[in-house]
Amino acid sequence: MKKNKLVIVGCGRLAGIVANAAAGGLLPEYELTGVYSRTAAKAGHIADIMHRCGMSCTVCPTLDELLTLKPDYLVESASPAAMKEIALPALKNGTSVITLSIGAFADTDFYMEVQETARKYGTRVYIASGATGGFDVLRTAALMGNASAEFFNEKGVAALRRSPVYDPALETESRTVFSGTAREAIATFPTGLNVSVAASLASVGPEKMRVRMQSTPGFIGDTQRVEIRNDQVHAVVDVYSATPEIAGWSVVSTLRNIVSPIVF
Repeated sequence: MKKNKLVIVGCGRLAGIVANAAAGGLLPEYELTGVYSRTAAKAGHIADIMHRCGMSCTVCPTLDELLTLKPDYLVESASPAAMKEIALPALKNGTSVITLSIGAFADTDFYMEVQETARKYGTRVYIASGATGGFDVLRTAALMGNASAEFFNEKGVAALRRSPVYDPALETESRTVFSGTAREAIATFPTGLNVSVAASLASVGPEKMRVRMQSTPGFIGDTQRVEIRNDQVHAVVDVYSATPEIAGWSVVSTLRNIVSPIVF
């Protein structure tokens, strides 16, 4: 069986989950052939996971070199800024992209350019669910018409200490620290609210999705709650995750779904 060539850009904790899944036999239709990170040691760590299993994996010093491997799929787990650099060259290379940095698509011009490029070159962008889910029901309810949608996120104060909304009073006080649209949310929190943009793209769009973030002292992890209503449907998707690992596993799930004879 010919395997799909897979590469990874962004070699942190979530990339490690994908690499370990590949090394452990959970992605038998793929061959992880290359990795790229701006931190060479992190890329080397991911490659070593494969090497220990007797599999070859190249650490590439540049994105261009990574793309010369002619991968079928590229997993992006870096940042929205990196996604903006990666997407178009990858798609033009004949490489489809699985992304966790959906916040990049809050830029409507970029989103449209990605769609046009993917169509032209016969490639695709797969949006991994990350720390939320229910994209199928969101899309369905939105297609039915007259839909409104809201997104709620709860974080502990530790996750906000280096953010623009931090206030020392948050150490002891629960408070709504952000309220606005999904587009405004990703501008304020470039990596912390990617999933709100994903939910908005699956439903009413970044300008219409209302987002609220709450800071709670002592809270560990994240709560992501998406709610959509139309004249006939009221759906709520509520996900709590103690760590970010669900995002990495959502990439593994997406990769398995791509090649599955039965698609969920």
